[in-house]
Amino acid sequence: MPGKKTDKRIYTLSEEKPARAVVRMGVPLIAGMFIMVLYNLVDTYFIGLTNDDYQLAAVNLAYPVMMVMVAVSNMVGTGASSLIARCLGAQDNEKARQTLTAGFALTVVNSLIVTAAGLIFLPAIVRGLGAQDNTFVYTGQYVRIILIGSVFTMGNYSFGQFLRSEGSVNYSIVGMIVGTIVNIALDPLFIFAFGMQIRGAALATVIGNAAGMGASVFFYLRGKTLLRPSVRYMIPKKNILGQIYWVGIPASLETMLSSAAFIVNNNLAVDYGELTVAAMGIAQKLLSLGNYIYQGFAAGTQPLMGYNYGAGNFRRMKDILRAGVCIVTGTELFLMMACGAFAPFFVGWFTETQEVIDIGAKALRSLMFILPFVGTVSMCRMSFQAMGKPVYAFCITLVRQLILYIPLLLLLDKLFGFSGLVKAQPVTEAVMMTVSLALLCRFITRSERERSQAADKP
Repeated sequence: MPGKKTDKRIYTLSEEKPARAVVRMGVPLIAGMFIMVLYNLVDTYFIGLTNDDYQLAAVNLAYPVMMVMVAVSNMVGTGASSLIARCLGAQDNEKARQTLTAGFALTVVNSLIVTAAGLIFLPAIVRGLGAQDNTFVYTGQYVRIILIGSVFTMGNYSFGQFLRSEGSVNYSIVGMIVGTIVNIALDPLFIFAFGMQIRGAALATVIGNAAGMGASVFFYLRGKTLLRPSVRYMIPKKNILGQIYWVGIPASLETMLSSAAFIVNNNLAVDYGELTVAAMGIAQKLLSLGNYIYQGFAAGTQPLMGYNYGAGNFRRMKDILRAGVCIVTGTELFLMMACGAFAPFFVGWFTETQEVIDIGAKALRSLMFILPFVGTVSMCRMSFQAMGKPVYAFCITLVRQLILYIPLLLLLDKLFGFSGLVKAQPVTEAVMMTVSLALLCRFITRSERERSQAADKP
């Protein structure tokens, strides 16, 4: 058992039973992510109450902009978090603190760049997202406000990652909860009471993220965390910058590729009508409930893998991976059955248009087959990032998105129409689960052997 109360987080990372550690790190994140998913679902729900399916489609079309923001913040958040966890595992707390401070500074700088670039190229971005005559203005209104508030969206995402890297999972979800509550409260006020409609949804999202980021900053300022940023380290050292970006840039490119695939999917769906885009958006956001389960377990496993890799405890890494795969697969199978059984009912929460309900239910019942596979893929990818091996993680994403998913989207859409379009992702994830799990197990075994051989040398 842990000694001091403040050491419970390190105990979970280093000694607690693997299955219990995965649950302890993952379940609070899932709870927070279920609340955070309301960021997307709440906007979709309240915009749906306007009975304007073009505004509903615009919210979905604008989603890749949020994904790009996450990609850029992921560059710093994942890179810094990986290094922090490994430093803690190697008992180098000073370097961990330097990395945390660098992560804060880089997040703010990157967000200002995203805002400036996005506003300059706004019309081209909106057109590139797939917006057409009926959705162009709405999409532009939503994207403009989201871009202006990028510092809050990106800060909320990155600061939560920093907290998780030291085992402070419960603190990280407070930001998610606070932000979502604020968003839920402000959405109906801005959309209906103030008559802002889709602009109100965007503004509520920005303010919600600002509140969430503020909660994370509060914990750091009050000394509730193992690590605290310091003004002394505000200008990062070159070696720390290099290690952050070595892991972070591939992680960012992974999210960018996912965003590109999402845009390709939307542009193909537009050929079946803008109401199809709205239906696909509802199905994908409902499926995000399942996504947040596997992402929560994967994100919770990441500091466990990083800490034990830094400590050289490879046997524990294998046990954690085995427990994580069993837990996430079983949970996702249950959710898959629920999606299949109640698809029209779930889609009907967001629209009364029967055509949208029918298309959305069909899409959800096809997409749900990703759930038993995609959790393992995500866990393997995040484990490589945690170990500071981003090339492996990026190769998984490269094969997944560019070599399999996007070509399958184009091929199956051409051969089978909309039915083929929604089956491309399940096929991709089934293949990638086998590939990524075999790659990770082989890497851990090889690393264990190399470390053992190095220790045996005189």
